[in-house]
Amino acid sequence: MNLNDRYEMSLGLLTDLYQLTMAQGYWKKEMAEQEAVFHLFFRKNPFQGGYTVCAGLADAIDFLQHLKFTEDDLAYLSSLQGSRQQPLFEAGFLDYLRDLKFTCQVDAIPEGTLVFPNEPLLRITGPILQCQLVETPLLNIINFQTLVATKAARIVDAAKGDRVIEFGMRRAQGPDGALSAARAAFIGGIGATSDVLAGKIFNIPVKGTHAHSWVMSFEEEQEAFAAYADVFPHDATFLVDTYHTIEGIKKAIAVAKQLRAQGAELQGVRLDSGDLAYLSKEGRKLLDEAGFPDVSIVASNDLDEYLIESLKLQGARIDTWGIGTKLVTAYDQPALGGVYKLAALRKKTGEWEYKLKLSEQLIKISTPGIQQVRRFYNEDGFVADMIFSKEQPIGTSATIVDPSDITKRKTITAGIAHQDLLIPVFKAGELVYECPTLKAIQEYAKQQVNQLHPSIRRFLNPHIYPVGLEEQLNNKKLSIIMQLRESE
Repeated sequence: MNLNDRYEMSLGLLTDLYQLTMAQGYWKKEMAEQEAVFHLFFRKNPFQGGYTVCAGLADAIDFLQHLKFTEDDLAYLSSLQGSRQQPLFEAGFLDYLRDLKFTCQVDAIPEGTLVFPNEPLLRITGPILQCQLVETPLLNIINFQTLVATKAARIVDAAKGDRVIEFGMRRAQGPDGALSAARAAFIGGIGATSDVLAGKIFNIPVKGTHAHSWVMSFEEEQEAFAAYADVFPHDATFLVDTYHTIEGIKKAIAVAKQLRAQGAELQGVRLDSGDLAYLSKEGRKLLDEAGFPDVSIVASNDLDEYLIESLKLQGARIDTWGIGTKLVTAYDQPALGGVYKLAALRKKTGEWEYKLKLSEQLIKISTPGIQQVRRFYNEDGFVADMIFSKEQPIGTSATIVDPSDITKRKTITAGIAHQDLLIPVFKAGELVYECPTLKAIQEYAKQQVNQLHPSIRRFLNPHIYPVGLEEQLNNKKLSIIMQLRESE
C-alpha cells in the first residue's frame, strides 16, 4: 500500500505555506519554468555516529507520482487571505496549479545505502516552481525515515545477531509516525514489529506477547499463564515481571511443563523491568535446569544500542530485544536536520549559473553545482566518498577536500573501483526506477554496514569516514564564496 492510498486524499497541500507563496512569486515574475537544480542533504551524522542509512525513497517517489492539486485543494487556497483580507493567491496562479504536472528529473541514492554528511541524497532538476513545491514533503519523508533506519541499524549492530523486534507504536508520534518508523526500522535490520497495520501494509513479520493487564486480570499469575497457553499453545511468550520476576519465571516453567505434556512448547519469557543482566542470567539457569534450553528470553524496557551493548558486556542471557520508545522516536536525536538547497540556475544563454548559500557558520555554507557522489571501495570495504560536479571531467586520480577543513585532503589513486551513487528515478516526470522489495532493501543495508570498518561503526567517538569535495568543485566553491564576500 503506497503513501497516497494510506491517506486516500490529495497530498498536494502537504507543504509549508511559504513554498506556495514563493511558487506564486515565480509564476508572477515569469520565472516558473526556469530550470533549477536542488539537492537534499544533511550536515551531521545522527546520534554522534559514524554513518547514516538512507531511507524513505519509496514514499518520496509515490508522493511525486501523485503530485496534484484537486479542486478541493484549490478551493481551500482560494479562501486564504492576506493581512488586508485580500485573497492571498491569485486566480491565475490557482489555474496554473490546477494544470500542474510534475516534469522534473530526479536522481536519488537508493534506500539502504550508507550516506554521509553533505552528500546529496536527492537531486531535483526541473522548473524552479516545481522544485520548490516538493521541498517540504521530501524533507518530511526522507528526514524521519533515514533517522529511524540509522537508529535501527545501530541497535541491530549492538545485538550481534540476536533477534530485534520493534515495539514502539504506542510511543510513536501519531499513526503515521508509527507506520513510517516501522518501515524504516525494518530497513535498518529489525526482524519484526508489533504494529499489525505496518505488518499488513509493508509485509513485515508481526510479533507480540501479552501485557501486565492479562496477568492482573486473573487471581493467580500461574493461572494467567495457563490460560494464555490454552489459547495459544504453540505461540506463548509470558511476561513474567508483573509481581516478582524470579517467581514469575518459575511459574512459567510449571506451565511450560504442562504444555510439553500436551505436545507443545513454550516460546519465551519476557523481562520488562529490573536488573535485566541479573534476571536474564538467573532466568536462563532456571530454564536450562528445568529442561527448557530453547525457551527464548525476551527483554524490553526503554532499550537502545548503548544499553544492549552494556548488557552484553555484563553477560546478559537475552536472545530477543524488544525496542520501543528509543527507536521509533529516535529518542536521543529527534530530527536528522536534512536541508534542501538551490545549487544551480539555467541562464537565458543556456549555461548553468552555480548558486551557493553563504553563512557565517562554515557548516551552513552549501555546495554549488550539479552534484554526484562517487564511492571508492576495495576488497576490504568502503575507502572514501567524493562529491563532484557532473559538468567537470575527473582524471584517473583525484583529490578530495574536507569541506569543514580544506587543509585535510585525500588522494584517490588511479584504478580503484568506484560506483556513482545517485541514479535516475524520474526523467521528465516519468518514473524510470523500480523500487526493490522492503526485504531486499534490508539485506542491502546490512551488506552496506558490513562494508564499513569497525572503527566507523562503534558508538563512542567513531572514526570519521573520508568524504570530501573533488578538488575542482572545492576550488569553484571557494571562488564563489570570495565573490559573494567581496560584494557584501
